[in-house]
Amino acid sequence: MEKYRNMKQHVSFVGALHVGFGILGVVAAMAIYFGFAFLYNFIDNDPMAEKILAFIGNALALILSFFGSLGIIGGIGLFAYKAWARILVLIVSAMNCLNVPVGTAKGVYSIWVLMQPETIELFDTSKQS
Repeated sequence: MEKYRNMKQHVSFVGALHVGFGILGVVAAMAIYFGFAFLYNFIDNDPMAEKILAFIGNALALILSFFGSLGIIGGIGLFAYKAWARILVLIVSAMNCLNVPVGTAKGVYSIWVLMQPETIELFDTSKQS
């Protein structure tokens, strides 16, 4: 029983990490979007520069908000011990491993926690009532 309590604490911490970093990602996406919109005002009649600046700003903001939203959704699902949230957070954690060094540490820790046999049993839907 002690193992399950410890794993519940680990799962809660992983959920909080993903929600917190997801919120930071969405805030960063908004800052990038508005920052590029501000820079857009300084371009004087150069259509190519306008297109490139708009594309880069929108693409970065969209990617950051997408992965931030996935982290928030997955983290909230982990708090409720939903099986789909475990899979979603595993995928997001694998993608986070590319973000050296903080994302790698978060991703490796999340994968370690969510792949433990005790954690898998916590998320087993056949044993839940």
